[in-house]
Amino acid sequence: MKKVLALILALVMALSLVACSKGGNDKPDDNETKKVKVGFITLHDENSTYDLNFINAAKEACQTLGLVENEDYFIKKNVPEGQECYNAAAELAEQGCNIIFADSFGHESYMIEAAKEFKNVQFCHSTGVRAHTEGLANYHNAFASIYEGRYLAGVAAGMKLNDMIANGYITEDQAKMGYVGAFTSFYLGAKSVCPSVTMDVTFTGSWYDETAEKEGANKLIANGCVLISQHADSMGAPTACEKAGVPNVSYNGSTVSVGPNTYIISSRIDWAPYYVYAIQAVIDGKSIDADWTGTLATKSVVLSDLNTNVAADGTQAAIDEAIKKLESGELHVFDVSTFTVSGENVTADMKIDAEGHLTSYMADVDNDANMEHDTDVVHDGYFAESEKRSAPYFDIAIDGIVRLDVNFG
Repeated sequence: MKKVLALILALVMALSLVACSKGGNDKPDDNETKKVKVGFITLHDENSTYDLNFINAAKEACQTLGLVENEDYFIKKNVPEGQECYNAAAELAEQGCNIIFADSFGHESYMIEAAKEFKNVQFCHSTGVRAHTEGLANYHNAFASIYEGRYLAGVAAGMKLNDMIANGYITEDQAKMGYVGAFTSFYLGAKSVCPSVTMDVTFTGSWYDETAEKEGANKLIANGCVLISQHADSMGAPTACEKAGVPNVSYNGSTVSVGPNTYIISSRIDWAPYYVYAIQAVIDGKSIDADWTGTLATKSVVLSDLNTNVAADGTQAAIDEAIKKLESGELHVFDVSTFTVSGENVTADMKIDAEGHLTSYMADVDNDANMEHDTDVVHDGYFAESEKRSAPYFDIAIDGIVRLDVNFG
């Protein structure tokens, strides 16, 4: 009997030693969990709301996966859209990174160049368009249905315009918004609750130019715009709005710090879900989608907290109702019955009915040197944005929007 007990005790002690050597069931050995090194490349640094959004997401995702900065993941900031991007990607690959992310559209060709050279490294590029035509097993594009977020932010803008009309600050025909940049779904969101709204758009020709963005906002305000939004990365437009006392809807994060009396809400892409998905795929030895599109359901499209000191009463309820309809499929942002195209904006790539509603549109989905419009993206009564690739391709000038200038320089 003593021999049996001794044998059992020895067996228990041996099993305990094995468990301890592996760190126990609750805490696996670092070598088992950290099978990855991650590199991030950003166009600017934390001073850009656009890049700050990516940097925060990178840190959040890596923290979720138990990765340590400057040990398991590395962030290279202020990397221009030029050969410097390839150099940064190559340095990260040679440093041992087996998955590398870049955040700006102009990084794409250099990421592809690096992907062709470092075939055992996965390269993931946000906002790009070439993954599904390049056909590289280690090159991937990602985006999100941010047009839904911009639509919801537009609902908040429309509610504010209605409030301004109801209180006699403006008349219905004065409900004109200004936009620094261009993103049509914001206008459609506002129009869904404020039918008389129109919008002027000015372009800066830069992703990040605080002076130009401030000047753009001031020009729109001087032109009679009573609410301003932007698809731009600095505090330029929000600062101009606060000084002029004009309501503002931001992008990529709250700007309440510079606009406490004018800021309403902002929408942004949360890149953390994509980063976790792609990094985990590398850890698990699984493939990564060539084109990945985040949605409201994946928590990739988010709104900041509503500034109730500025927003109209009932705004949150209106947003919540729109979210339910978007998630159920009852509502499509680019429902062709909600907008028209007329005059010189009707091109050979589209077909419209007698009222100016789209019935067909050949979009430029597949990347090629001639930028040919190659794919019909209208079906079931709506323009199917981001269904054919992750990056958006809605580029139609619709009625109700006036482009004051076009500066892509």
